[in-house]
Formats: sequence, structure tokens, C-alpha cells
Amino acid sequence: MTTRRTFIKQSALFSAAAFVTPSSLLKVNKRIGLQLYTLRGDIAKDPKAVIESVAAIGYKEVESFGYQAGKYFGMTPKDFAALLKSNGLTHPSSHYMLAGLSGNWQKAVEDAVVAGQKYMVVAYLLDTERKSIDDYKKIAARFNVAAEACQKAGIQFGYHNHDFEFTDMGGRHGFDVLLKETDPKLVKFELDLYWASFAGKDPVEMFQQHPGRFPLWHVKDMDNTPKRFFTEVGNGVIDFKKIFAHAKASGMQHYFVEQDVCPGPPIESIEKSYQYISKNLAGR
Repeated sequence: MTTRRTFIKQSALFSAAAFVTPSSLLKVNKRIGLQLYTLRGDIAKDPKAVIESVAAIGYKEVESFGYQAGKYFGMTPKDFAALLKSNGLTHPSSHYMLAGLSGNWQKAVEDAVVAGQKYMVVAYLLDTERKSIDDYKKIAARFNVAAEACQKAGIQFGYHNHDFEFTDMGGRHGFDVLLKETDPKLVKFELDLYWASFAGKDPVEMFQQHPGRFPLWHVKDMDNTPKRFFTEVGNGVIDFKKIFAHAKASGMQHYFVEQDVCPGPPIESIEKSYQYISKNLAGR
């Protein structure tokens, strides 16, 4: 099975959150985004055709992945930005790996500016990078340093979770360490609603406990089977209407559809998710 694993104050906001309604999403962002990783097989073959298809469905924003050697899907930052613009798309965020922070991070930041990004997000931690709580503490320190370079360029640094960050490690969770030992102004989080739910966490409770810390979301659904597998948004058991009703408490600015594995052609799955979100969650 191919998943991302292989690719690789409070009280006031708490009270206010109780009165937030789904329509308030319109005040945050009604432009539906897509994490292009969902289309990784196709975009590797023909990036231009994939971008055109994404725009044709109605998506307005994309989150990229796989930045390598100064290029996005084989294109320079300038050329990639031009391709997106010609299709009516913006590029607020991109994913990176932890190892990238040890390389020429400054060059990556400069390229992100040219590509039109507002966020640079570490997408995943390899098994060897997160063996202990001490590893998470070291990672948090690295995040703070990398985030300073981002801040100077007008970019927000972030981290995208899976479920392993919530595994008990001697009474502590890696995610708690990352939250507590990173500067709240420098380091934000992209909450993957599926993986948080898979780990038994309530996204709304997380928003209330850490208001404003989650400006980015990944929106994917969980099927109603013992396996709790990926499915199109609206086709599963996650209560997105409840979650979206608390968008302001989370600080949400952008949200991206993602489906790690699709039952058929991924383009069909992302269209189903788009249709559900546009009709039920984005104020339409």
C-alpha cells in the first residue's frame, strides 16, 4: 500500500468558539485547496495536464510537495508559479522533509518566495528521526531555527502530523512536545483531520486547547469500516461540519483536500471531495 509513509487567551477564544457557525468559514477562506500528493502518480508524468485538470474541477489553491534541487515537479519556482497563475491557482504552501532543514534551507526559503508560498511545512518524520521524546525535543529546536529564516522572508513555518505523534512515549506524546517546545509565533501546525481522528483525538478540542495554532488543515475522510481507511470527503464518518464550525478558533487560513490512497483514479476522488466541500462546507 502506498501512503505518505512511503514517500518519503485560551479561555476567551474557547468561549467564543462555542458560538461559531459553519457560515463563518466564509470569513476565513472559501477557496478550496488540494495537496497535489494525492495525484503524485499523474503529476510525475505530466505536471501541466494535472494542474489544468485540478483547476477545471474548481480548486483554487494547491499545496505542492517534492521540492528538489530548486525545482517543483521539474520546473523552476518562477515557471511553476506561472503555470499555476495561468490556471487561476495560487500556491500558499508546500511540503518538505526534515532532512531539508539541514541542507540549503535558505535557498529553499528564497525559492518558496518566488513560487508564491506563504507556508513551508515539514510533512513527515521518518522512523529513525523520532525514536524518543528527546528526538522530538531536538526536532522542536530545529523547527525554531528553520522558522526564523522563514519569518525573515515573510513565510510561516509549519508541521504536518500523522498518527504516530500521538503514541504514548513514557507518558508523553511527541505532538505535545512539538507544541510546547516551539515558539507559537514561529511554528504553526497543519492539522491532518484524518490522522488526528485516527489517533483518537478531537480536532475541535485541539483548537480550543491551542487556539490559533492550526492555520492549515488537511481534509480527508475515514470510511466506516474496522480498517478506518481513507475515503472521499463526505463519504465517511468524520464530522466535518462540526470541525469547520470552529475554523476561526483554530486560526485556519487554508485547507487542502488530500487522500493518501484512492479506490480508483485519484482525479475522480478529488472531484467527489470538491463537490461535497463546495456544497456543504464552503458556504455555498
